[in-house]
Amino acid sequence: MGEANCSVVSEFVFLGLSNSWAIQLFLFFFSCIFYVASLLGNFLIVLTVTSDPQLQSPMYFLLGNLSIIDLIFCSSTTPKMIYDLFRRHKTISFGGCITQIFFIHAVGGTEMVLLIAMAFDRYVAICKPLHYLTIMSPQKCILILVASWIIGFIHSVTQLSFVVDLPFCGPNELDSFFCDLPRFIKLACVDTYTLGFMVTANSGFISVASFLILIISYIFILVTVQKKSLGSLGKALSTLSAHVIVVVLFFGPLIFFYTWPFPTSHLDKFLAIFDAVITPFLNPVIYTLRNKEMKVAMRRLCSQFVNYNKIS
Repeated sequence: MGEANCSVVSEFVFLGLSNSWAIQLFLFFFSCIFYVASLLGNFLIVLTVTSDPQLQSPMYFLLGNLSIIDLIFCSSTTPKMIYDLFRRHKTISFGGCITQIFFIHAVGGTEMVLLIAMAFDRYVAICKPLHYLTIMSPQKCILILVASWIIGFIHSVTQLSFVVDLPFCGPNELDSFFCDLPRFIKLACVDTYTLGFMVTANSGFISVASFLILIISYIFILVTVQKKSLGSLGKALSTLSAHVIVVVLFFGPLIFFYTWPFPTSHLDKFLAIFDAVITPFLNPVIYTLRNKEMKVAMRRLCSQFVNYNKIS
């Protein structure tokens, strides 16, 4: 704690995405459109799942919570990025930077566990349909949800516990539009090579391990279905394809951030925008467009809303 008291940095400066006015204008409209669409799409999924009695199943329970996580995830960085686009001096307080890192890793860790739970849910539904409601009971679904948040919280707190007391006495510029651990650690006034490697490797290992678990589980499901009935393979592929797309979109940028040995600022920023803005928008689109029950339930919800307004 003695070293921490020497810290004189009270805020960090983001270098942002670009100095070009035209590019900033494009990014502003692009980010606003996708952010609003992400909020509306995920909120619509949550509202549909919670209000429609025909969607009261473990799969939709997990999907609704995934949308809640996406709402938090995109809101942890995107509003600040949009606000900073036309500001010459893009700053964030030390406490704000720590808070942003906490939410990114807590929500990201929670989403990893939830995606694994959704893969297990599809395995049970496809391979053990007669035992589905027993294995995926409401109590177990709530337990899975609580466990995912606890794991995400522990992951985030553990990461921050190694860096929150580092001394920062300058420089204070982050070549990004949000706070994350690799660049944050590099600004400390002490040698942080070992610490940076350990923190980055931790997030990288978790990302790669979770991704491999998910891909292997989907392959196992398809192999099991093919052995039982060739006629069910097409249906299983259709059901799992949406999950696989979401997994690749979510884990691809994360694995690149934490495992690629030759980081490039421009590519990092592009993938960060993709992960923060586009992926939370694509999740509801992918799940709704490829799910007939969700599309029917959303139309039913919209018609109920229209009829309510007519009566009022």
